[in-house]
Amino acid sequence: MATVSVRYIVDDVDAAIAFYTQSLGFTLAMHPAPSFAMLTRGDLRLLVNATTGPGGASQPMPDGRRPAPGGWNRIQIEVDNIEAEVERLRTAGARFRNDIVPGIGGRQILVDDPAGNPIELFEPPQK
Repeated sequence: MATVSVRYIVDDVDAAIAFYTQSLGFTLAMHPAPSFAMLTRGDLRLLVNATTGPGGASQPMPDGRRPAPGGWNRIQIEVDNIEAEVERLRTAGARFRNDIVPGIGGRQILVDDPAGNPIELFEPPQK
């Protein structure tokens, strides 16, 4: 699989780095400026940008809207044991948007990063 890049807008790049590396198993690939970092996990490259700074991701749109964290689009991280992951993350102080939701394709829950961007933890059906 080719590397896939996803960009998240965050309030605090250092807090995002700590959360993704310490809680979700990402590796810091680069942090060349206070307003930007690149993290990796397998074939996923996560680009985190602050809401301010010289980079293009923080610049306002022609109508004046500014990039902001949050929303509902999300990355999905597959886990082997969703209950264990939820317990581990709750103990570490993570905020969840919902409880574990069972579905036809597996079980999922949404956890917010420090800026309020959602991450879906997904456990596929047991084989």
